[in-house]
Amino acid sequence: MSKVLELFLGVLTAMGGFVEIGELTFTTNGGVHFGYSLLWVMLFGTLGIIVFGEMAGRVAAVARQPVFNLIRERAGFNAGLVTLLAANAVTLLTCAAEIGGVALVLQLLVELPYRALVVVGLVALVVVMWLLPFRWIERVFGLGGLMLAVVLPVAWRADIDWSALARGLVPAAPTEGDGSGLLYAYYVVALLSSVLLPYEVYFYAGGAIEDRWTAKDIMLNRVVVIVGFALGGLLGVALMSIGATWFAPRHMDAQLPGTAALAAAATFGKAGLLLMIGGMLFAFAGAAIETALSGAYNVAHFFGWPWGKFRAPAEAPRFTLAWLVITVAAALIVLTGVDPIAVVEYSIVFSVVILPLTYFPLVLVAADRRVMGEHASGRLANVLGVAYLVVVTVAALAAVPLLIATHGGRA
Repeated sequence: MSKVLELFLGVLTAMGGFVEIGELTFTTNGGVHFGYSLLWVMLFGTLGIIVFGEMAGRVAAVARQPVFNLIRERAGFNAGLVTLLAANAVTLLTCAAEIGGVALVLQLLVELPYRALVVVGLVALVVVMWLLPFRWIERVFGLGGLMLAVVLPVAWRADIDWSALARGLVPAAPTEGDGSGLLYAYYVVALLSSVLLPYEVYFYAGGAIEDRWTAKDIMLNRVVVIVGFALGGLLGVALMSIGATWFAPRHMDAQLPGTAALAAAATFGKAGLLLMIGGMLFAFAGAAIETALSGAYNVAHFFGWPWGKFRAPAEAPRFTLAWLVITVAAALIVLTGVDPIAVVEYSIVFSVVILPLTYFPLVLVAADRRVMGEHASGRLANVLGVAYLVVVTVAALAAVPLLIATHGGRA
């Protein structure tokens, strides 16, 4: 019975934690600019995060090794340190964007200055991370984020062009939209990055060890990543459909959380608005916590420090200090007045740059029978892992030039 409950909660938390401010922004605005033409990227990216998430969970369960242990072992100290610095810089930016998103959502509920709400959000996040054990953090924010499932009936009630939606699931050159080919390519890279954000794998692998998974939990791991991430991908499809059918005809970009909530409010009134606001609040706050903990996991794993939420703060002082520093530094970034949406864009683009460095050692170790024994990757997992490595490497090389050429997606 406990395994059934863990499975149920695991699927729900994977689904509820899938959409954060970066994916909300790029997915909805992808629909605004290009209709359904980018749905194939959502499909492709969701399969990719399932592939890499399954590998990360399996390696953590069998070898008891998180991602940055693997990076240091396979890439060496110097290359691993470069990857660590790059990964945590991107994680810091992502955490800043999520804290800024929390403040923007809180502004929809209370009439306080933005900077004051950033401080309120910071204090609340630190208290939650200090007091709650890992499993409750995972469940409270994952399940709270499920309120975003309101986008599914909103999309269903919209005037969906089902034939165009079906065509959008197949890769093709854009046949609709108001942007250039470069802008389309920029959105392809940004959407792929928003689904494959590396902190998700860092957090998932660390969480599997926090939950004391063993080889007996491999099937649980597969079900959680396949069902949970697939359902999360469905939320992304719904958001893109809403962008195409609700925001595009009104010539609106859904950049700000308040704007993104308008479709739910128009469809279901106050109840729809409150569900959308509540879902965004839990999703953005949960992502802020995940990124802060992921950055702390990365540093502790790389240098071999005691770590984990299963330890009291005094038992893992450097790990605790690491997530505190990341959270406070992220809040200080948004307190400067920088636009959190601009931070989102840069964090998403630079995330894709480090994807090959993150996933290459993971694919190697997952396939290594000396480490994984009978649980090493099979032929299908190896083929998919290598294929996605090639794709994310190409995307990594194209990301910064596209960011410059499109002026951050505004070309």
